[in-house]
Amino acid sequence: MAYTATHKHARISARKVRSLANLIRGKHADEALEILKFMPHRGARLLEKVLKSALGNAEDRRAQSVQSLVVVDARVDGGPMFKRIKPVSRGQAYMIKRRTAHIRVSLDVI
Repeated sequence: MAYTATHKHARISARKVRSLANLIRGKHADEALEILKFMPHRGARLLEKVLKSALGNAEDRRAQSVQSLVVVDARVDGGPMFKRIKPVSRGQAYMIKRRTAHIRVSLDVI
C-alpha cells in the first residue's frame, strides 16, 4: 500500500524542483531526507516538507516498517500560472507567467 502526500500550487516552477525529485526517486525515505537536507535549493525545502508529510501519513496508517519505506514515485507537475503584463517600450507589453507546481511523493515498502 502506497502512502502519498501532495503539495498543490507551490509557488515555484516545476522545472526547478523536478531535478531534485529525480535525485530521491528509488531511494529509502531516510536517505532521501538526508540528501534534501544538504541541498542549497529552495525547491529542496518544499520537497522535504512533502516527504516528511508522506512519512507522517505512513505512521498514521500504521505502516509495519517505517524504516524500510522507499520513495516509489516523486512527481512534479506544472500547475496553473498567474499571468501578468509588463509594459515595455513603444507601447508594447510582455506577458509575465508566474509559474506554480504540484509536488507529489509516494512511499511504499519494497
